Amino acid sequence: MSDDEQPEPPHPGPGPKAPRKWTPRDLGATGSTPPGPDAAADGSTDPDEPDEPAGRSGPAGAAAATGASAGTGTPAGPGKRPKRTGWRRFVPRWRVVLGIVLLIALLLIGGFIAGYTLVSIPAANAGATAQSNVFLYADGTQLASDGEVNRENVQLAQVPLTVQHAVLAAEDRDFYSERAVDPKAMVRAAWNTLTGKGTQGGSTITQQYVKNYYLGQEQTVTRKVKEFFIAIKLNREETKEDILAGYLNTSYFGRNAYGIQAASQAYYSKDVEKLTTGEGAYLASLLNSPSAYDVIAHPQNKPRALARWNYVLDGMVKKKWLGASERAATTFPVPGKVKPRAGLAGQRGYLVEAVKDYLTGNKIIDENTLATGGYRITTTIQKDKQDAFVKAVDDTVNSKLSTDRKADRNVRVGGASIDPASGKVLAMYGGIDYTKQYVNNATRRDFQVGSTFKPFVFTSAVVNNSKTQDGRPITPNTVYDGTNKRPVQGWDGGSYAPANEDDASYGPITVRTATDKSVNAVYAQMAVDVGSAKVKQTAIELGLPADTPDLNASPSIALGPATASVLDMTQAYATLAGHGRHGTYTMVESVIKDGEKTELPAQEPEQAVTREAADTTTSMLQSVVDGGTGTAAQASGRPSAGKTGTAEQDKAAWFAGYTPDLATVVALMGADPDTAVQQPLYGALGFPRMNGGGPPAQIWAQYTKGALRSSEPKDFDLELQDGANIPVEPPAPNPSQPPTPGGDQGQTQGQNQGQDQGQTGGRNQGQTQGQNQGQTQGQSQGQNQGGLNQGQTQGQTQGQTAQGQNQGQDQGQTQGGADNGGTNTGGQIQGQTQGQIQGQDQGQTQGGTTNGGTNSGSTEGPGATTTGLAARPRGSRSP
Repeated sequence: MSDDEQPEPPHPGPGPKAPRKWTPRDLGATGSTPPGPDAAADGSTDPDEPDEPAGRSGPAGAAAATGASAGTGTPAGPGKRPKRTGWRRFVPRWRVVLGIVLLIALLLIGGFIAGYTLVSIPAANAGATAQSNVFLYADGTQLASDGEVNRENVQLAQVPLTVQHAVLAAEDRDFYSERAVDPKAMVRAAWNTLTGKGTQGGSTITQQYVKNYYLGQEQTVTRKVKEFFIAIKLNREETKEDILAGYLNTSYFGRNAYGIQAASQAYYSKDVEKLTTGEGAYLASLLNSPSAYDVIAHPQNKPRALARWNYVLDGMVKKKWLGASERAATTFPVPGKVKPRAGLAGQRGYLVEAVKDYLTGNKIIDENTLATGGYRITTTIQKDKQDAFVKAVDDTVNSKLSTDRKADRNVRVGGASIDPASGKVLAMYGGIDYTKQYVNNATRRDFQVGSTFKPFVFTSAVVNNSKTQDGRPITPNTVYDGTNKRPVQGWDGGSYAPANEDDASYGPITVRTATDKSVNAVYAQMAVDVGSAKVKQTAIELGLPADTPDLNASPSIALGPATASVLDMTQAYATLAGHGRHGTYTMVESVIKDGEKTELPAQEPEQAVTREAADTTTSMLQSVVDGGTGTAAQASGRPSAGKTGTAEQDKAAWFAGYTPDLATVVALMGADPDTAVQQPLYGALGFPRMNGGGPPAQIWAQYTKGALRSSEPKDFDLELQDGANIPVEPPAPNPSQPPTPGGDQGQTQGQNQGQDQGQTGGRNQGQTQGQNQGQTQGQSQGQNQGGLNQGQTQGQTQGQTAQGQNQGQDQGQTQGGADNGGTNTGGQIQGQTQGQIQGQDQGQTQGGTTNGGTNSGSTEGPGATTTGLAARPRGSRSP
């Protein structure tokens, strides 16, 4: 190698440059020489100085390499920065920070896009859509609700604007201007929760609605994430008004009230439309913590409740939703007491089920739709009348039931009351308690109606202008044979000979008296005379359902084997009370859901039977109350008409009656509480026998008196059938047939007139001159001696004298009006003379003028028409 100096390697760059000295940042273990002054001058030890380019050559680079390889410290290869020491090792470089931020942003954006795409708006949860059907009395007060969730949705327009603003002031004052979510509030709420300031709500009204309606109340991260995305989507798809309405209908206000309407009823017993500003502010306060702010349930919390209430009102002022003067005048509205939920106990369940049956049976709402809830149903039930019915049953029956009497455990009571003018059901008694006895005794159709059916037979006779077998028109004065177990005539379906109550035999008896005494033999024959098919049709026209069990066209139809319900019978009697006009009964005034009304069937009464038929029947049923089997009904203090009835073996006892403005039917029924098998009522309530003139008529009277207490009594305005006041001649006796006991007695016109007019004239008239005279010698001898021949002799002899006239008239009156119905033989036979007929005519005139009926009772002699006692076409007797 030449000793000449070697040329320096070419230096990259624009020109020659002195080589840069470089020393390692950290000294090796060998104690390398510290950097010289040149290195300090150019800042080579600055950690932020850029690394030398890779492949730098020169003595400095070689020395650095040599030093690094020779030392034991951290090697510093070519182009690498030395590591930082001390606290700087824990501070990330800015590039790292920037990268992390960008990565998080990308993840958040991606997560948002993924979440918005994947999370869809779900169907509403079952709890949010569940509502109860709310049933109201006719006056709008709540009767009951039948759902598990006490909620009744309303439209936003039904909520007063001040109440809406109160809710916004309490929960979300910027609701209409803000977005669906409030990140700042969410962060603040999370921070307060983490720092121990309590669980904080950072949700907007939109988020709260999403939680209530679509999700649930669980506190999980998953639910919060879903809530976030659904709220954003919902805010884009629904209006603010829809969201606010949904929030108001799904929020919980305490007292088991879900939604603003249920809360309004729970705290102030009014509909939401009637809430005041102060009341709305209090309900809005409850949203924050219902149990904490209920000043009735927790009186000690009233200061907190007041503070929250003031906060709401002040917020309304701040948002200019409430004027300062109005705010100052607003006082705290103390809510009502906590009320137990209006469940189905007592009579409520019976009424609710009857209303449901009405709605579904008339195809107004199908059963499945009704079960979804949310219907606001205003019934026709009047609370004061309903309470009066319950009290009457409690006073007459329930309070007298005894565990010492086995029969008392079988007693059931059913009742219904209808306004004849409108067909509205005003009250109903279903049983002792719906939660104890499920079956509604007012609507069940399994007990015989008994003799309460008899008036329909007579009504049908008048409608069809029917005649007896021998051609006589059927009127209240028509004479029938009331002999016990008398075979009906003219029936080709076989032998039928019904027994009378207690096997009593009455002989010849008028239709009016047969109605008073509920004589089966007379009405079975009348059903054949009219035509049992026609009787059935008339009953249907009056109001009995065509599919009523055991409503069969046969002579027995008159005795009431049909098992119509109490409500059915009430409807039919209401038709009689309404002068023959009939419209399907109704239990519902209105049905509303979500602010929309459901169309109800039109109530269009029509003339089901002629007015003369209905009114003439009414005139006879007045007699039943005045002096027949229904005298207990007089306690109502009202002009009344009615009919008693008893089922076979006393398994049911009925009283069906009406005043001019109220028709009511009451029935006592016997049924085993365990097996539901029908049982006789012998011995029940301490009565050896149970009949319609007992407890049923007593309940009817007490209820009617209480139900009509606030109205003035009305008289019946009656238009009777042609011939209703004219006695009908009985057929001449057949000499070839032996007379039946009492069969020939009293068959004359005079006795018939006396019976009919004695009944028509009323009990008061029967106790006046006619009845007093009937206690004279002729009647006394006839009744006491009772002999057929002696009665004929004395009656005929006395009948030819003025005394006979008096006696004949008296006996007719006595037999017609007396409690025993004039069944004694002697007096009846005496009525066979002409003198008796004249005496009866005179007695009719006297009775009529005494009663103040008419002044034209002056005609005398056989066949003369009198207008005293029987002629009352447009009035009623005094109670």
